[in-house]
Amino acid sequence: MSSRQEEKEARRRERLEREQAEARVASRRRRLQLVLGGALALAAVAAVVVALLAASTGDGDAEPSQAGSESVAIPAQRVTDLQAAAKAAGCRTRNFPVEGRDHVEGEVTYRTNPPTSGNHNINPAPDGVYEPGNTPAKENYVHTLEHGRVLFQYAPGLPARRVSQLETLFNERDGYHVAVFENNTKMPVEFAATAWLQQLTCPKFNDRVFDAARAFRARYTDKAPEFIP
Repeated sequence: MSSRQEEKEARRRERLEREQAEARVASRRRRLQLVLGGALALAAVAAVVVALLAASTGDGDAEPSQAGSESVAIPAQRVTDLQAAAKAAGCRTRNFPVEGRDHVEGEVTYRTNPPTSGNHNINPAPDGVYEPGNTPAKENYVHTLEHGRVLFQYAPGLPARRVSQLETLFNERDGYHVAVFENNTKMPVEFAATAWLQQLTCPKFNDRVFDAARAFRARYTDKAPEFIP
């Protein structure tokens, strides 16, 4: 009798231990599901935030794209003197007084077109080649001029071949301190190069323009009040 009672008690303990073990496994499974569910919810929220930030990007936040892998050939350099190259291309060089250097918010009216100096947005436009229609705001790229950059600008509607050739020009020096973009100030010429206080304007984009742009870049890169690597 005693032996039978002990056997029943042993089976009861085994059953309880088994049920407790199963309960612990189920509890761990529920906790894991909650953790995974929370992580997925956080990921979804993060995706929404990123999408909203991307949608809110404006002109001032324009970013350059990567230069294309296929380059379009441009004429080899023949003239290195800026004035001689500009004359051969039918371009004009001008030097202007400084219009200001303060950081401001909102739109600024500049006395030169395209601008060569003046008060500007606190965020400079990055170096690089910008897709047509993705030009930074002028207040941002004027700040870029203050950092010693040279900007190559072309008029809207310039043939795609010429735009690709400007990308080749950009790559000649690995894009060092240069930005290339479509003009957004209604400049009255097809091509312009600007640096701090300096301007090269070319009414028509012809093959000689490349020498003028090269000579302008060689003379005025890093010639500005602030040197930013």
